[in-house]
Amino acid sequence: MKKISFNSPVILSFTIISGIVLLLNYLTGGITNSLLFSVYKSNMLNPLFYVRLFGHVLGHANLEHYASNMILFLLVGPLLEEKYGSKKLFFIIMLVALVTGIVHILLPGNSMLLGASGVDFAFIILASITGNNDNKIPLTLIIVAIIYIGQQVYQGILVRDSVSQLTHIVGGAVGGIYGLMNKRS
Repeated sequence: MKKISFNSPVILSFTIISGIVLLLNYLTGGITNSLLFSVYKSNMLNPLFYVRLFGHVLGHANLEHYASNMILFLLVGPLLEEKYGSKKLFFIIMLVALVTGIVHILLPGNSMLLGASGVDFAFIILASITGNNDNKIPLTLIIVAIIYIGQQVYQGILVRDSVSQLTHIVGGAVGGIYGLMNKRS
């Protein structure tokens, strides 16, 4: 019998922790998401402000939100973790959390942001760069960026939902910038 491998520690740990956070959210009637796993305008002197600034990527509104984020996360993430290593991938996740959290706080309004979709879109763009070792910009990156940004702009203008298309774009930009900078090093 073959053994099961914990093949991607950052991706698997993130997925498991996010699942636990979702369960806690259900058990507390949404209190844990509001307190720890959503980012929104609040007092910067409150230490939980900084927990939320990074923790919002672990929170999800419901099982459907969690599943849609984790399926993509589990499909693309292990390939990126193998390519870049666990430490770099963890850094990318934290960077996306920080940047998307700050951008969200700076926007007008006082909505809450939660979920891993910004990280997912960072992974999509990063994956389109990965594997090309020369200093050229891959055509796949250009096509993915055009389709992806076009879809997000379209949805942001014409679709009224609670999805933060700007977070997707910012996450994708972080992934793209990181990938292009990493190609040069």
